[in-house]
Amino acid sequence: MSAAPPVAAQPAHRPDPGRWRILAVLLTTIFMSLIGVSIVNVALPSIHVALNATQSDMQWVLSGYALTFGVVLVAAGRAGDLMGRGGLFLIGVALFTLASVAAGLAPDAAWLNGARFAQGVGSGLLNPQGLGMIQQYFQGAERGRAFGYFGTMVGFSVAIGPVLGGLLIELGGQQLGWRLTFLVNVPIGIAVLVLGFKWFPRPLIRLPAAPGPNQASTPRAPAHQGWRSLDPVGSPLLGLAVLCFLYPFVESRTAPLTWLLLPLSLGLTAAWIGWERHTARHGHSPMVDLRIFSTSSFSNGVLIMSLYFLGMTSIWVLVALYVQEGLGMTALQSGLFGIPAALLSSWAADWAGRRVMAYGRRIVIIGLLLALAGLLLSAGVILLQVHDRISAWWLLLTLSFIGLAQGLVISPNQALTLMDVPLDYAGSSGAIMQTGQRIGTSVGIAIITAVVFWTLNMSSWPTAMVAGFGVIAAVVLVALLVAIKDQRIRRQPGAA
Repeated sequence: MSAAPPVAAQPAHRPDPGRWRILAVLLTTIFMSLIGVSIVNVALPSIHVALNATQSDMQWVLSGYALTFGVVLVAAGRAGDLMGRGGLFLIGVALFTLASVAAGLAPDAAWLNGARFAQGVGSGLLNPQGLGMIQQYFQGAERGRAFGYFGTMVGFSVAIGPVLGGLLIELGGQQLGWRLTFLVNVPIGIAVLVLGFKWFPRPLIRLPAAPGPNQASTPRAPAHQGWRSLDPVGSPLLGLAVLCFLYPFVESRTAPLTWLLLPLSLGLTAAWIGWERHTARHGHSPMVDLRIFSTSSFSNGVLIMSLYFLGMTSIWVLVALYVQEGLGMTALQSGLFGIPAALLSSWAADWAGRRVMAYGRRIVIIGLLLALAGLLLSAGVILLQVHDRISAWWLLLTLSFIGLAQGLVISPNQALTLMDVPLDYAGSSGAIMQTGQRIGTSVGIAIITAVVFWTLNMSSWPTAMVAGFGVIAAVVLVALLVAIKDQRIRRQPGAA
């Protein structure tokens, strides 16, 4: 692999006058897709009763979405780089909206799971385009602000999703309420499509043409050869590698032989890397220009994000289990524990987005330190509950540190990770980062919940929770060390 990062001189940036309207469409879509994810968690008990769904069906309501989402991300990101991000974004929105209709009208569990697979594909199509379009339309401090707004919407969606889901189920009852949690996406999706067609620049989809005789290709973007630039060999290779890696983790009831998919995934990844190098050597456009990993800000940022999601996303799963099964509270009460953290995450993301270009990775380091503090304090509250020395509601305060951490880590790290990525690979590079998030989330939840239930078999809920939080803290500590390393590299003259 070449040591030189694939960066070439960019033309003078002229801000698009419609960039903030475009961002509004992107944020509305993010709101829709995240609401759809968080609402499903609340709706699962009603789905179980209404459709007479088995435990396997219930598992796949969650896992099917995660699998298809993770598998199509990078290929969709590269397709957007080559064919036009706006068009694929709207195709993804349309598919997600139609799949929401199908899910809301599902007559049985099999139909519902098929709709969830389609929702995952739609979300996988639109998400990398959103990151790529922020890269495309914003630069410098404005880009940091745009990612800050992105993080604010993420926090707000996480906060309002469970509450909205509970309200819809309360209004619609056990038979209709869960259907409304899917159908609520439909008016939002229609609004996004109308505004996207109105505000997105034309053409919505463009097929890259081969460079003219006076156009020299650069190291960052080999000459395009039309549809061949979509890398019809590399795309399925990487998709299968991700599928084989994720499947054993998201399917909790798998037979032991299913874990043989992990070495197969490594073999497919090695084959994909070899193919991408072969493609680049022969002057074609690879799915991912592997030289981008020699850019330290990108490689370190992807690693930080993967580690963060490997640990931190399990917190809310553990809190929900502890509050409901350990303390005997209701699902609605469980949802309340995350509201202060989510709202603080929204505020912190906006605050950090306005300052990330000035302070850089230091903001991420502070966020990771706050995450460790939140884990330590939350573990303390749980231990003090053993003899009812303190109320569980103190967790609202200690988990607020986790919310601040989320706002200071996720969006700023996205901005810093993609800062030195050439625009020609903005979509696929952003999708690589999101794939790391999906893998981290799936692996982390599987491993950390296994630790908790293994400990619970020998001890109590408080001890099991502290064990789980300890594993999360260890992962976050590794992410902190990587962030500190990246900050030191950035201080060196001429560092990428």
